[in-house]
Amino acid sequence: MDRLKGKVAIVTGGAAGIGKATVKMFLTEGARVSFWDVNPEAGKQCLGELGLSDDQVEFRQVDVTQAEQVQSATQTVCEKFGSLDILVNNAGITRDATLLKMEERAFDQVIDINLKGVYLCGQAAAKVMVEQGNGVILNASSVVGLYGNFGQTNYVATKAGVIGMTKVWARELGRKGIRVNAVAPGFIATEMVKQMPEKVITMMKEKAPLQKLGEPEDIAAAYTFLASDEAKFINGAVLSVDGGLIS
Repeated sequence: MDRLKGKVAIVTGGAAGIGKATVKMFLTEGARVSFWDVNPEAGKQCLGELGLSDDQVEFRQVDVTQAEQVQSATQTVCEKFGSLDILVNNAGITRDATLLKMEERAFDQVIDINLKGVYLCGQAAAKVMVEQGNGVILNASSVVGLYGNFGQTNYVATKAGVIGMTKVWARELGRKGIRVNAVAPGFIATEMVKQMPEKVITMMKEKAPLQKLGEPEDIAAAYTFLASDEAKFINGAVLSVDGGLIS
């Protein structure tokens, strides 16, 4: 407990799924958190569920593809909480189709949110962290970014790109006191996955040696560890949390 005491964190896509679990765990570990989401209803609902004071947690409606929104929100968070110690680049979407059927708009949407959004948020946070002389940036990749997946040209491209950016930033920012790492989840039982047909969920379970889906809290725990001083010598790493899916 209290592994993140005194730290200020931004979690993008924080109103549901892995992001929401991360917000909760960070708060439990003593951090103050600003979570961002493009969906105001989900954000307000999550904030109400947390039931904490405004000086501990806040919600901001932010579109991570819009540079001005990202920069303004980052600045406001720093002014309110006094620093920015952790960024979790979690926001992301899928628009799946095979290469022959994928529409250009679906490709662009996923690239904008999953890759450009990570770049914009990472850049805004890094500028603050460089001035402080310390900080942690954690990027959401995926096991498919390492090994590919049928019907996900756009999504896989973004998650592979996130790994590449993570390694570049680790080199560029490490000397300035900032650690940058990525987490690559496998099949996780988010709200979206739970709505899939049972046969698809069964197939997912059977693919992993542990024979089960991960929970959002499993990924949140990985983020918490990497954000804490326990991981102070880990930089430029990609942590797979996938139940041994690729082993």
